[in-house]
Amino acid sequence: MNHGIVSISNGQLALSLVLVLITGLVSAFLRLGLLKSLVWGTVRAFVQLTLIGYVLAYIFQLNSLPVIIPIILLMSFIAAREASRRVNEPTQKPLLVSFIALTASTFLVGLIVVGLIIGPEPWYSARVMIPIFGMILGNSMNGISLALDRMYGEVRAHVAEVEELLCFGASPWEAVRGLVRKAVSSGMTPTINSLMVVGLVSLPGMMTGQILAGADPREAVRYQIVVMVMVAAAVAVGCLLIVGLSYRKMFTKDLALTGDMRRSIG
Repeated sequence: MNHGIVSISNGQLALSLVLVLITGLVSAFLRLGLLKSLVWGTVRAFVQLTLIGYVLAYIFQLNSLPVIIPIILLMSFIAAREASRRVNEPTQKPLLVSFIALTASTFLVGLIVVGLIIGPEPWYSARVMIPIFGMILGNSMNGISLALDRMYGEVRAHVAEVEELLCFGASPWEAVRGLVRKAVSSGMTPTINSLMVVGLVSLPGMMTGQILAGADPREAVRYQIVVMVMVAAAVAVGCLLIVGLSYRKMFTKDLALTGDMRRSIG
């Protein structure tokens, strides 16, 4: 078996544009109106990934903790902004709580994985920390946005039930506790579904990348197991934090639902 990296030349990379052409033909044939977005997205992806490749090579060479931490915080902010934009609640401002939830869950789980499980030398190795924290953020971003959107949706759909509980003396948390459970469950479901089928239906990206780079499949599997449970833990913590930090904003100082929350979606 050849354990070297199978390199992709510039010509082979250009040949991959044939796949974009196939996607564009499908869009044009069905008149989906996605051709412009597809081309622009492909150009952006090419430029962004090319640039990040050079940036990461430089950062890996520096391998300095004062450089790594700000980069991870910037990644957290970008992920929080994207997660908050997906929440269909224009009257709410979830950017700050999204950033807190993502940053806290990422650093909690990421430091455990990097410092205790993988244990690189030095422990803050940029080559390990940045990819690991990036995987956590990418998955947690989707989880917390689902949880936050589901929480607002559930409360709006059960306004009468929540207000009845408040009238009987329940605290805001007691009034929405059951709905919050559904929200957290919604945010965690995609990750749990991935755990169920990994290895049977799909070979995840990290495992595939290591195998293509020449790693022993058995070693690649070990890393993938760590990644999967790492993501599940981060998503769980992130979802719990985001709903815990956000639910109180649905209530006034008098412990009643805000006027905006009482408006039905329909």
